[in-house]
Amino acid sequence: MSGSPADDLAGVLLARHGETDDNREPLRFQGFRDTPLNDTGRGQAGELADRIAARATPIRALWASDLSRAHETAEIVGARIGLAPRLDPRLREANRGRWEGYTFDEIKQSEPEEFEAWMHAGADWRFPGGESLQEQQDRVLAALFDIAAAGDLPALAVCHGGSIRVVLCSRDPRGLDAFHSFEVPNVAVVPL
Repeated sequence: MSGSPADDLAGVLLARHGETDDNREPLRFQGFRDTPLNDTGRGQAGELADRIAARATPIRALWASDLSRAHETAEIVGARIGLAPRLDPRLREANRGRWEGYTFDEIKQSEPEEFEAWMHAGADWRFPGGESLQEQQDRVLAALFDIAAAGDLPALAVCHGGSIRVVLCSRDPRGLDAFHSFEVPNVAVVPL
């Protein structure tokens, strides 16, 4: 590995999955919960597929988290560009422990100190009963390094907002303290 993950991951693009009902207000912590795309999310995945198909340099490898919202988004893209997605559970969202399925407002009310700590995140932040941001970053980066090392570039990895944020944090001097600085809307594409 060189000094920056960006150096080792050139040629890998990340895309967030399409919308789920949990991505709509009131926002819920999804994590490992296997929430499917909604109709809006399927339409967004179709738009993503069109954008990817229009690239000057065709995608040579398609990867996805094994959670259905990312997997289905990747299948829609893959049908458009003629690639079957390869699934890697290391691309999943953070395991958000006991918060999964609850709205942000519910957690803010029931666990105000923990919620406030979440809003500041950082390398030491751990979801109650779940994973730390550092653990998530380590596993997502390991998956992306393996994708890049396979050599089928450019490659597209369809994953999750938090997974993309921890990767962006790896390139930010603030590290995981920058987690909440990044906006990653549904079907955003982030080149590395």
